[in-house]
Amino acid sequence: MQIRFEPPHSDSPFHLDNEKGYQAWRERKCEAYPSEPADLLVSVADPAQLTAQEHQNILSLCRKANMTIYRTALEGKADKEIPRTLGHAFGLEHLDPNMLADDDGITSLQVVSGKSLRGYIPYSNRRLLWHTDGYYNTTEKQIRSIILHCVIPAPDGGENGLMDHEMAYLLLRDENSDYIKALMAPDAMTIPANEEATEEDRKAVTGPVFSVDSEDGSLHMRYTARTRSIIWKDDKTTRKAVAFLSDLLENGNDYIFNYKLGAGEGLICNNVLHKRSAFESESSANRLLYRARYYDRIKGTGTP
Repeated sequence: MQIRFEPPHSDSPFHLDNEKGYQAWRERKCEAYPSEPADLLVSVADPAQLTAQEHQNILSLCRKANMTIYRTALEGKADKEIPRTLGHAFGLEHLDPNMLADDDGITSLQVVSGKSLRGYIPYSNRRLLWHTDGYYNTTEKQIRSIILHCVIPAPDGGENGLMDHEMAYLLLRDENSDYIKALMAPDAMTIPANEEATEEDRKAVTGPVFSVDSEDGSLHMRYTARTRSIIWKDDKTTRKAVAFLSDLLENGNDYIFNYKLGAGEGLICNNVLHKRSAFESESSANRLLYRARYYDRIKGTGTP
């Protein structure tokens, strides 16, 4: 599967010269926007057989906020078919077989000493800074959606912070449209090569923070707050834009949701900005979450 990500077309609300279109999109976006994590929750009886109403409830939230937190009664059930089947229901078919994923393409997120010592923080009990998944992927393999399903949570810690990347765009553009111009530059950010990279693994990748899907007009974002994992373009406007975004995320804003997934709960989203707090590893030996990362966007959530 190959999707083109490029600067926005002149008719797009994300084009800086289309102020009328942007204001119309902005009004729709902000109207009845969720204000707390409870507004993102949808109860699901059986994720393998969604009812029409459950499907519509999840889709409506993903259209509005690019994410939904679903709740099931499947506490402690370790079954990868739960996220896989749920993904199928929303047109998610093309898994990202990254080098640390399990053989079936769905990753078991647990504390794994060998991986954590090599610097792969998702497999440790350390905090994860703000990022979008796959920010280091090539243009042809951008991560457009994620399902994160919790089997066993950590007893203490492991809370997620979540922010719709479209709201980050909105706040940046409202502050200074030059920030958007800088972050849409094709050389805005460079991700250095993985030190363990081989012919099949990751080389250095340069690209924009914000881009637009040429097929459905949706906004896509690549970002990491890690300073060791990124080289920002060395110009004044880019530095100011990155500083403003960092301040939005670190010092809080009205559009950040903090939520800890419980057993049987999960997140389905269009790769929104997210982070994870640290947790106690000794008491969390059984902590297990499944992560499915897709090249597809949730079907039916494109931008008009």
